[in-house]
Amino acid sequence: MSPAAYIGRILSAGLLFAGMTLPAQGAEFPMPAPGNDLVGRIYTVTVREGETLLDIAREHDLGYNEIVAANPGVDPWLPEPGSQVTVPARYVLPNGPRSGIVVNLAEMRLYYYPPARPGEQARVMTFPVGIGQEGWATPVGKARILVKDKDPVWTVPQSILEESIAEGNPLPRVVPPGPDNPLGKYALRLDMVGYLIHGTNKPYGVGRRISHGCIRMYPEDIEVLFGQVAEGTTVEIINQPYKLGLEGNALFLEAHEPVFDRGEPAPSNLPQIVRAVSAVTRAAEREAVKEKVVREASRHDGMPRHISDVKVEAADRHSDSGWMLQVGAFTDVSNARQVAYDLDWVDVPISVRVGVEDGYCRVLIGPFPAEWQARDALWRIIKEEGMKGYVFPARHAGPLVRCVS
Repeated sequence: MSPAAYIGRILSAGLLFAGMTLPAQGAEFPMPAPGNDLVGRIYTVTVREGETLLDIAREHDLGYNEIVAANPGVDPWLPEPGSQVTVPARYVLPNGPRSGIVVNLAEMRLYYYPPARPGEQARVMTFPVGIGQEGWATPVGKARILVKDKDPVWTVPQSILEESIAEGNPLPRVVPPGPDNPLGKYALRLDMVGYLIHGTNKPYGVGRRISHGCIRMYPEDIEVLFGQVAEGTTVEIINQPYKLGLEGNALFLEAHEPVFDRGEPAPSNLPQIVRAVSAVTRAAEREAVKEKVVREASRHDGMPRHISDVKVEAADRHSDSGWMLQVGAFTDVSNARQVAYDLDWVDVPISVRVGVEDGYCRVLIGPFPAEWQARDALWRIIKEEGMKGYVFPARHAGPLVRCVS
């Protein structure tokens, strides 16, 4: 390619990125059936003349990290016109409660589970985000939306003010609403002091570690989310580089590059994932499946990969409504089964299932229609067997796969 043609394509890409694309406004999916964890699909698109991967990412509501990881070897700024680009828009829902907002730092993606409307199917919305840069990491933790702020004023924190002065580009103490405001047009202020979910005047930062700890969204995405959420909505910030989920009887692994600062240990839930897969795999196949997990995890391409098929019985696919009771969690499935056997007098279904957050085999009882019924059963178990346990909503049970020998 001649220098003139190269510069021409860069200029064209710059114009497109400045606003000539037609960006999507979030992805919304029906919640998968109980016992299932995947939404969306992977597809390809054809690169148009002058288009960059960043244009394609924004048009399909992906972050920079996602589009680049799914298309190794493709120049983000100069993809070949007419070539095919993978759009990795299929997701394993993060492990944990499916309510409120969940932000997974490792995949730089936000999930919002709106309250189900009467008579309507529950749904999930998902958006790419930018997170804290090295040295300004976005913290893991639980919070709530304290204030919804349209056309926010940015009062520059002292630490950022001092950094800007040291870099020779001093910021004003207060930035009014407008195109120069880094918070964009909408902000959700958290009760986690100093942290917000907000828009941006630099959309190319979505899908990157670029902020001073806040969570950035495309302008069109934060507008949608702002209109959906209420003050008081829960926000859970997690760091799950590896996600395990079911679709029917098929077990999938989604792997992302771990997010951490230099000098700190890399956070990884891979050992727990390997343990969970082992717990649901027959002994004869276990080593081969474990090797496949480690191999697929090393890709870090963010696309769900099929690991194995597991036995999921109809009884495991209970409704998300009601309450569950857990009594014990074990590394040895035989110990879990002994506890289940000792509790066979409880007139409610009992199963031994794996928890993907740690790979332990849990003794689960339920579901119970009402919380008081689950607590009554727990009280009887404590009295008769001396065992401890706890009660939780059935929708938090996670992938329901029985542990096998």
